[in-house]
Amino acid sequence: MQKDKSSKQEKISPKKKAKHFVDEKLIRKINIMNMAGEKRIIKTWSRTSTITPEMVGFTIAVHNGKAHIPIYINEAMIGHKLGEFAPTRTFRSHNRPTERSTSLT
Repeated sequence: MQKDKSSKQEKISPKKKAKHFVDEKLIRKINIMNMAGEKRIIKTWSRTSTITPEMVGFTIAVHNGKAHIPIYINEAMIGHKLGEFAPTRTFRSHNRPTERSTSLT
């Protein structure tokens, strides 16, 4: 009784099974603008949406918690999330060394 490898189903990792999430309202707006042939800035709060090939060439303003950050979508961004390109935290430099801390006493 040998197991036949051809009849055995290949296991697919959960990562490959998962579909990419794209907000329905966002993709609907992009499809409408594609048909009309216009290019406007689209505001969205959906940072979890995956960038798809239909979005290339559009400017999407992604909310970072405070304001909308305009992001021009190019081919290198396909497969990434919109939130990756709109940072939520701003780095304000570390304290500068004082004269007292740098003296050699």
